[in-house]
Amino acid sequence: MHKLTLLFCALLICEMSLGQNNSGAPLAVRGFCISAPKPAKLDSFIAFINDELAPRHVNTLILRVDFNYRYESHPELRDTLSLSKDDVKKIVEVCRKNDIKIIPQINLLGHQSWAGKVNNLLKKYPEFDETPWVEMPQTYSWPNNDSLYCKSYCPLHPDVHKVVFALMDELCDVFETDAFHAGMDEVFYIGMDKCPRCSGKDKAELYAGEVTAIRNHLADQNRKLWIWGDRLIDGKTTGIGIWEASGNGTSRAIDLIPKDVVICDWHYERAEQTPVYFAMKGLSVVTCTWQKPAVAKMQYEDILKFKERSSWDMGQRFLGMMQTVWTDAGTFIDGFNAQKTSGIIDENTPWNCFMVLFDQINGQTETKP
Repeated sequence: MHKLTLLFCALLICEMSLGQNNSGAPLAVRGFCISAPKPAKLDSFIAFINDELAPRHVNTLILRVDFNYRYESHPELRDTLSLSKDDVKKIVEVCRKNDIKIIPQINLLGHQSWAGKVNNLLKKYPEFDETPWVEMPQTYSWPNNDSLYCKSYCPLHPDVHKVVFALMDELCDVFETDAFHAGMDEVFYIGMDKCPRCSGKDKAELYAGEVTAIRNHLADQNRKLWIWGDRLIDGKTTGIGIWEASGNGTSRAIDLIPKDVVICDWHYERAEQTPVYFAMKGLSVVTCTWQKPAVAKMQYEDILKFKERSSWDMGQRFLGMMQTVWTDAGTFIDGFNAQKTSGIIDENTPWNCFMVLFDQINGQTETKP
């Protein structure tokens, strides 16, 4: 009887410990997201990884590559000035040396154009265009009569995946990684009435179908899918709006996509509480910030609170924080170096936000309990 009592107590303590908070655990993801450098900036980018990312214990680097690589599977899609395989291997080497996981990104589904310019995929394969009747303006403005933000490819075109999957595979192979970021953010054109394949179909099901198709292809090679999370949030119900959340009916896809997709939840003006929403739906989530240090600080404090006040299972889904950069790599590094050298702080910039956030993560500034 005494032994049974001791066993029961041990099991009870174990169960209680599993239910305790996760606030003392380090962040699984200490991330940095930036465009891949052009060849002329490669050396300074590698130095930045070695001299700045590594000392701050950044462990995840999302590289927005898109067509800035000399693809062999589809050379017609290369940018004019793009990274070679040897260039990529230099990035792989410095990241491996510093225990930084690389996750390459190609914008899939949306972001197939910018302002008045069609990007490489639809330029070379115009038949993939979800809205071929929408002409690109000479001078772009928003709002406009076509509700054009960025073009999308049609997820139901029978040939589109042959192309994009080949790009994904080649990029994952050359970066020697088991994860891929597919973008999937700010998709305004989906399930359009004039599309011969998508017309009348449920937009949430179309979006979820594309996420699932990409995820399944990666999973066949033991690779994991990461995406931005905005299209999975109801912009009207939350009041978040049509940019950081969905206004065209894709939000229900959150219940239709596989639970092993990693969500990058970006909010740049306020510390929205949506990481809890994703975690409660069974999805792992990374909170993403940009250029407002005050917002980044709140987001970091929120992550610690979410982990502390959640069950063990749910707490593990709050993976961590990621600094995002939406200038080219050269501009960011120049701004970073100028502030570091001069000591003059340009408050609301991505480089200052990066410094402040990782100082806080690394314990150089106080955080609220």
